[in-house]
Amino acid sequence: MSKVINFFKDSYDELTHKVSWPKYGDLQNSAVLVLVASLIFALMIGAIDYAFENLMEFIYQEL
Repeated sequence: MSKVINFFKDSYDELTHKVSWPKYGDLQNSAVLVLVASLIFALMIGAIDYAFENLMEFIYQEL
């Protein structure tokens, strides 16, 4: 049981004193970057899906 307690004490000490947390501004910039990249990726996938759907409709109409 003492190993478990020591683990939690060491974990808490590391999180509060040894980890360098990002500044709020850096966090905001990263969040905006992820949002923009996700939107671009979603638009690309949507365009590919739309093109594939139209291609399949064209192929099925020709048969």
